[in-house]
Amino acid sequence: MPLSPSSATDKAKILAEALPYIRRFHGKTIVIKYGGNAMIEENLKQGFARDVVLLKLVGMHPVIVHGGGPQINDMLKRVGKQGEFIQGMRVTDAETMDVVEMVLGGLVNKEIVNLINQHGGLAVGLTGKDGGFIRAKKMLIQDRERVGQWLDIGQVGEIESIDPALIELLETRDFIPVIAPIGVGRSGESYNINADLVAGGLARVINAEKLILLTNTPGVLDKDGNLLTGLTATRVDELVADGTISGGMIPKIGSALEAVKLGVKSCHIIDGRVEHGLLLEVLTDEGVGTLIRSD
Repeated sequence: MPLSPSSATDKAKILAEALPYIRRFHGKTIVIKYGGNAMIEENLKQGFARDVVLLKLVGMHPVIVHGGGPQINDMLKRVGKQGEFIQGMRVTDAETMDVVEMVLGGLVNKEIVNLINQHGGLAVGLTGKDGGFIRAKKMLIQDRERVGQWLDIGQVGEIESIDPALIELLETRDFIPVIAPIGVGRSGESYNINADLVAGGLARVINAEKLILLTNTPGVLDKDGNLLTGLTATRVDELVADGTISGGMIPKIGSALEAVKLGVKSCHIIDGRVEHGLLLEVLTDEGVGTLIRSD
């Protein structure tokens, strides 16, 4: 059925609006943290895969870092194990680490790779253990009840170093890296790492043009629920200090802040529940989330 003149004009305007962004970001690397509803709901999963392939086809270099908390919880239940969290961090004993590796490095990672490939991309799945490109050490968290004491929550890691060589090699052959946030210790032990931290750390190391974090919220909201955007690093620090930014948004904001302070040109926290939100953020004037930039 042919488009009406008004519909045709609207579509043409959208396509024309994308052109300067395609020019600006051609040849640039964009790190995308993929999580939340966007990797659970079928229409959003398909849309995300198509968006990633389109960005690649117009000359950008998307790099995907994914989470998988709900899928890990489901698998733990299937093996009769209850997930435990302390201060928002998953307690990861040896048995839980086996499940994390199986789910993140296997089931979830390969599903994303397969979806991208089905839509015409060339995706390759990795964990930080491949080529030893994410080196990690045990993370200890401060005990809130006992001053000066630290809690050992198992094989939860913090990043020691990231070697960009493997990602750079894949980009030269037009592959799309899809990375599960699992690091490797000095003795070969596995570590479960927060995906936001991996995405932010990787964006800094490979000098990405953008870091995009998909969430289950419209972005950073003020105390009245209004979307905030165009934030500087200084303004974000103020919002954390006055309690406007709190809870689960703090790790994302921390990752975003560190990235822009250390060279990533901009970070975008966007609503992964919006179909084609990735394209709207990268290729349109308005975008669909919160933009954070250096001062």
